[in-house]
Amino acid sequence: MNIVNFTPITATVGGMIIGLAVVMFFLFNGRLIGISGIAANALSEKNNRFDNLFFLIGLVIGPIFYTLFTNKEINITISNSLILLIIAGLLVGIGTRISGGCTSGHGISGVGRFSLRSIIATITFMIVGILTVLIKNYI
Repeated sequence: MNIVNFTPITATVGGMIIGLAVVMFFLFNGRLIGISGIAANALSEKNNRFDNLFFLIGLVIGPIFYTLFTNKEINITISNSLILLIIAGLLVGIGTRISGGCTSGHGISGVGRFSLRSIIATITFMIVGILTVLIKNYI
């Protein structure tokens, strides 16, 4: 097995930047970071609506800035139908509401503060993701 994408230095630096972003978001907003919570608050909350919108806009324009400043292209191929993607997105949204957070909220903020609920949720996300890939590729 050829591991071409093994990049421990950039992965470590990226993890440190994500950790710094979590700390900064908490210091400036007094809340833990999680994409589903931020998206829900951007749509429903009257307080901090612009903070949430700016965060979501940053998620979209971040890769654009990356491609502009590094001259590297980000290739994304969508191989499923638009209807299937919409259904999958809705199911993910429902799942994040049921579990009280998404992978970023549980995996980054929750595990970082040793929340048992977040640790169990993150382990569950990982196991289901691994099983999904195994089933898709080998059955």
